[in-house]
Amino acid sequence: MPGKIIGGIVAIMVIIGGWFLLSSTPAQAPATTQTPVTTNTTTTVVPSADTTIIYNDQGFSPSSIIVPLGATVTFVNQSARSMWVASAMHPTHILYSGTSLEQHCPDTNNAAFDQCAAVAQGDAFSFTFNKEGAWKYHNHTSGGDRGTVTVTAATPI
Repeated sequence: MPGKIIGGIVAIMVIIGGWFLLSSTPAQAPATTQTPVTTNTTTTVVPSADTTIIYNDQGFSPSSIIVPLGATVTFVNQSARSMWVASAMHPTHILYSGTSLEQHCPDTNNAAFDQCAAVAQGDAFSFTFNKEGAWKYHNHTSGGDRGTVTVTAATPI
């Protein structure tokens, strides 16, 4: 007899549970909105041949740019720290030129994308990009401050 009572209770619970599942309004998917994704990097397309990147206490701004082949990019130090712009990878600086820091500094022919020395606030470094590609860079004196200069054959739109 107790088994029949337990079985009856289970059957009633199944019926009630099924009724709740089938009679309730289906759950609606949450409404989606287009929310811009915020990242700590900013990509700027520069249609002209020359542009400036500011180095401040938060890092490079913009940290990523797209420029045409032959563009000159000037990095201006507006931070309280020193700035030494150099091609990735830290600490060797070999990505752009294929030569190490010891092999290409000083960069007397604008071939290595390496400032080769730290500068104080108010100083600047300019480099003309004569190779297509995505060229990562960093501040050699603060290796976590990084960015990318993407050089395209055609003028970006």
